[in-house]
Amino acid sequence: MIEKILLIVFILLLINYIIFLLKIFSGLKNLKSCDLDFMPEDFVTVIIPFRNESENILRSMNSIEAQNYPKEKFEALFVNDFSQDDSLQKILDYKKSDNIKILSVPSNYSVNAHKKRAIRFGIQNAKGKIIVTTDADCNHNTDWLKSLLACMKDDVGFVSGAVEFYSNESFFSKLQKIEFAGLVITGAGLIGSDKPIICNAANIAYRKSAFDKVNGFNDQMNLSSGDDELLMQKIWKETNYKIKFCTNKKAKVETDPNRTVKQFYQQRKRWASKGLFYADKLLIVKLILIYLFYVGLLLQLVSGIFLSVYFIYSFIISFGLKSIIEFLVLKRGSNILFDNLLLKPFLFAEIIHLPYIIIAGISGAAGNFVWKDRTVKR
Repeated sequence: MIEKILLIVFILLLINYIIFLLKIFSGLKNLKSCDLDFMPEDFVTVIIPFRNESENILRSMNSIEAQNYPKEKFEALFVNDFSQDDSLQKILDYKKSDNIKILSVPSNYSVNAHKKRAIRFGIQNAKGKIIVTTDADCNHNTDWLKSLLACMKDDVGFVSGAVEFYSNESFFSKLQKIEFAGLVITGAGLIGSDKPIICNAANIAYRKSAFDKVNGFNDQMNLSSGDDELLMQKIWKETNYKIKFCTNKKAKVETDPNRTVKQFYQQRKRWASKGLFYADKLLIVKLILIYLFYVGLLLQLVSGIFLSVYFIYSFIISFGLKSIIEFLVLKRGSNILFDNLLLKPFLFAEIIHLPYIIIAGISGAAGNFVWKDRTVKR
């Protein structure tokens, strides 16, 4: 009797997860390219928060200065979040364009919010009606800003763009690239299906009026993260603005993968920590069910050893269907968003995906993680 109940539960969790994947797959098909000849009339502020980015800060500055976008129509604010290295001094000493400014967050300003407080401080000092955020460790195509903002029509309040990891010859970097691409593709597909859930603050744009209408980060300043997807979800739910994903490959930004497994774990733990704070409680339930699907895969293996061989069969079917559909989603998404995404490490990535999702989910819900050389609660 227990075996039958467990099998039914596992089957229901599998069906729910397949429906989720098919929603992403169909959403990718719904994505529309933006009119690249369009340029919003509104002035734009690009905000780049940084902390301990000595290796990247000048590259980031050059990347922003090289943008093929009228300098009289945008400003860039580099916001220092208490850097402990020489990144602030480097950028202060650098000969900059007139539309680039350097700010430092006051010491008593929203102490626990970290990166979010840097962005909020930047917004408070911004002249632009459109806010664009990116990270100081990112590299941008010269048409990045122009391509991203081509989607910012009058009825659009939030635009998400693709982010891609560089890949070197190491197998670890290739694994990260394909895994991270899966997250970006998931976010794009969900936006295409009008169910925006995830995005990445390294490449987003939104209207300041939409930010103000949903009270910005006011109800989230106790959280260190969530400056991207939590804001996107609020704009989608509380305003009439549309949410768009920019499919133009020139709007993609690139960044370095994590150098160590420990850094990778801390990053994914930080990302997982936001899920329980989504305003949409039904969405939280759906994400929990997806998490339980992964837990169920592990339980099927254990049950196959100690209870019945039928659980081994159910694991093979569940894992097989998961892998096939995820591969199809990844292939469709990579054709739309990326130029040279190699799918060779896919099977190995699928295998390590199972324990990593389970561990990251539990540890993310627990809270503390290390980020930019400091221990952060949430």
